[in-house]
Amino acid sequence: MNEDTNKFTYAHNDTGVPERESRTAGLNRLRVSDLCARLRKSAHEREVPTASDETLNFLLTLALAKNARNILEVGCAEGLTSLALLDISEGAHLTAIERDGSFICAFKNNLDAYAGRYTLLEGDAVDICLTLPDEAYDFIFLDCAKVQYIKLLPELKRILKKNGVLVADDVLMYGWVNGEVETPKKRRMLVEHIREYIAAVTEDSQLQTSVLDVGNGIAMSVKKCGRIKNERKNETES
Repeated sequence: MNEDTNKFTYAHNDTGVPERESRTAGLNRLRVSDLCARLRKSAHEREVPTASDETLNFLLTLALAKNARNILEVGCAEGLTSLALLDISEGAHLTAIERDGSFICAFKNNLDAYAGRYTLLEGDAVDICLTLPDEAYDFIFLDCAKVQYIKLLPELKRILKKNGVLVADDVLMYGWVNGEVETPKKRRMLVEHIREYIAAVTEDSQLQTSVLDVGNGIAMSVKKCGRIKNERKNETES
């Protein structure tokens, strides 16, 4: 991990051993396709970052309940969460953003069976989100560099549909953010960035947000009805 750069990657060494043991981890059971399970096992063995079992199980449950049709994943790595979301969301189209070139080829190979149902955008998430259309997505999974979360929030609100769901991963960060574990000195700035994001989404009158003790912590925000002002456009005009 490095909070001083835009890259923030860390791996789960074993799919059964999450970074942070939530109180419900032992009760939830992830069910994915055999292909997805094999690819996830391989990713863990190679120390490639991917969502924990409990986190992915929550995402799939939520996507199914939401009947997600237009999904955005910000920070997709090798596409294993994307694969699982497309497996469970019949008829959905998924847009994925990834800046690390080492993951791009694997993403395309892993999602070969879903050609035509996904769009892969390569580059910096902040720059790419600026180009995406208003209210285009009903389900957004945010799992890129944690220092980018607060920077991305205005654009994610803009491109999220009314009643759409925004899920941000790793918001408890090993228990540092909520104080259950003391924050290492070199990670304090990172924790402050995450706390800033949590404060922003929980205090935003245009969002309804719950912070959940799932996996390494999830902030789930639902966009209320009502038009979101295009803050970037207004700033440019002024």
